[in-house]
Amino acid sequence: MTLQPTRSTLSHRRRAFRDATRRLCCRIAAAAVFGSSLIGCATSEPELKYLGDKQLSYYKQAATTIDYPVADTQTNPEATFAKRPRTVTDRDKDEVWEVSLTQVIQLAIQNNSMIRTRADNRAASTILSAGDRAPSAFDPAIQETGVLFGGRGVAAALAAFDTTLNSSVTWGRNELPQNNRISGGGIGEGAALVTETGAFNSQLSKPFANGGSFSLNHQVNYLGNNLPSGALPTDVQLFSSAYTGNVSAQYTHPLLAGSGTEFTRIAGPIGQSFGGISGVSQGVVIARINQDISLAEFEAGVILMLKDIEDLYWDLYLRYREYDTGVSARNSALQSWREAHRILEAGGKAGFKPSDEAQARDFYFQTRAATENALSNVYSAEVVLRRILGLSVNDGRIIRPSDEPTTAQFLPSWEASLTEALTQRVELRKQKWTIKSLDLQLCAAESLTQPNLNFVSGYQVNGLGNDLLGNTLPGSAPGQNFPNLYHSITGGQYTGWNLGFNFNMPIGFRAAHTQVRNIELRLAKAREQLSAQEMEISHEIAQDFQTLAVQYTTAQSNFNRYRAAQQRVQLFKAEVEAGTKTFDVLLRALSSQAEAEVAYFRSLTEYNKAITSLHYHKGTLLPHDHIWLSESEWTPDAYKNAVREAWARTHAFDNTHLETKPSEFVAQPGWAAQEVAPAGTQPPLPAQPYEESVALPPRPVPAAEEAQPK
Repeated sequence: MTLQPTRSTLSHRRRAFRDATRRLCCRIAAAAVFGSSLIGCATSEPELKYLGDKQLSYYKQAATTIDYPVADTQTNPEATFAKRPRTVTDRDKDEVWEVSLTQVIQLAIQNNSMIRTRADNRAASTILSAGDRAPSAFDPAIQETGVLFGGRGVAAALAAFDTTLNSSVTWGRNELPQNNRISGGGIGEGAALVTETGAFNSQLSKPFANGGSFSLNHQVNYLGNNLPSGALPTDVQLFSSAYTGNVSAQYTHPLLAGSGTEFTRIAGPIGQSFGGISGVSQGVVIARINQDISLAEFEAGVILMLKDIEDLYWDLYLRYREYDTGVSARNSALQSWREAHRILEAGGKAGFKPSDEAQARDFYFQTRAATENALSNVYSAEVVLRRILGLSVNDGRIIRPSDEPTTAQFLPSWEASLTEALTQRVELRKQKWTIKSLDLQLCAAESLTQPNLNFVSGYQVNGLGNDLLGNTLPGSAPGQNFPNLYHSITGGQYTGWNLGFNFNMPIGFRAAHTQVRNIELRLAKAREQLSAQEMEISHEIAQDFQTLAVQYTTAQSNFNRYRAAQQRVQLFKAEVEAGTKTFDVLLRALSSQAEAEVAYFRSLTEYNKAITSLHYHKGTLLPHDHIWLSESEWTPDAYKNAVREAWARTHAFDNTHLETKPSEFVAQPGWAAQEVAPAGTQPPLPAQPYEESVALPPRPVPAAEEAQPK
């Protein structure tokens, strides 16, 4: 029989449920409003009142201003105590510092930890605008000690094969009340089950160069409770508290993807990759190549600095010669003006016009302005040279080159120069290192296009004991075979082992094939870049040969022009004194003589700069300047280890059955072709000597006083 409620009963129940729901919603809304008001009161800041009328001076002067760091640094004394720079208005005679080109190069090497180049003479130099990208002597060491992915050094790459120790110790206690009417296993009705736990895990893991990894593990687990052993007939617990554990060893070896010594040395252990982020460029070999690239970049910076130093040295020499010529022209113009002024004061003579005196005066001030401009150029060139040498702006001495530019004809062999450039240019060496790195990365990336198949194996010895080390069991108690855990483990009676394979394969290998394609494209671009660089270098050598020839012949022509201008001045001076020529002809001859002298020294310095440029483009500038790069000194222990290993190598025998993975790809230095003419070529023509040289006057010290006409 089923009881069916009437319609009025259902309606009553529905109204009661609706009223209860409304009251509940009202209470929830009121609670929400009250809670929000409490939160608002708690978070709103109270209005504070202060005595007196003050301004926000701290906020305006301190809180809104730019802060400057307080670093533990010392200002460079060369910059702090530098004297006022020289100008043409200074009349002080500074001490002349005669410096040779060899001394200049030595000063630059000693003073420049941060490598300076001629491009740094701009308003925004690299050292100021991007100091972290400026080349320095610290860059190779920074690269060698790098630890970040993508910039790891050799030490960080080797650290991937270090043995790692992982260890953990945990304890715990848990009291759990028992929902049981009976005695609860001997702990009383309704009592709590107390459980105490402890766990010790320790592991030594070591990856190998062949891609495999070995681990040695030790585990100890403790479990104790308040259940008395043997309290119930169904109780099979031997000890109320016991130690269990094992000593195990596992070995894993990849068989397909990431297997072999070659892959591991290129890409690093396959297990260190974080989802492909690190790529295949984290191995020891790639880290060593990156170190060689860093050394090549440092060497390129040093070579560029040396070229700029030699160019600036000869530029300063030219500025002195221009000033010397300007002083001579100014003195000659001054003498001509005095002579014209004397003739004008005496009433004139045959062939003399009053305009000649004005023309001579105009020519004097013209040469005087040119001399002042030449003096300013000397000061500017000296400051630029000081900047690249790492010297202060002014130390009371003025640098003057003591070396004279060479006047001998330099006839290099085209074939030998081109061979040297294509084998010794540091840019090509750097690019070849890049190609080799990408080639090795491609080999490692192709290995990842295979499935992951790993051989896994393990062996362990298990143990059980009432104690960890001691023995507290009575003589007749059960479990006498397990007095402590390590007694059971060292007995070696309870062992286990496993052998097997792990297989993992992404369907399609899309990421692996994409990585291979990316490296193939980068490798193709690097090879084309090398080809283009070789072509550029050949054009640079050709341009140097043309520059050498034109500057040498131009220097010869300008020297002959200078000799002719000297003779012209002497003849015109005699004719002016005889009254057959006017001062205009003599003044023009003096101007032409000054121009010829400057042109000769300009072409001569450009000729010496062209020789430097040829050595720079051949990659032989360092040995040309007798400079060799080497690493800094090691610690004494490192030298001892190196000698011990060297003796070991000398007593070792070559094993023809072993192969280096990857194969050796480093060539020994000194294998480049020597500068010899190929067989069958004609010997170079003998050099054309300069015509008889003229002893030029010594270069005067800048800021020399001049006499005014009377």
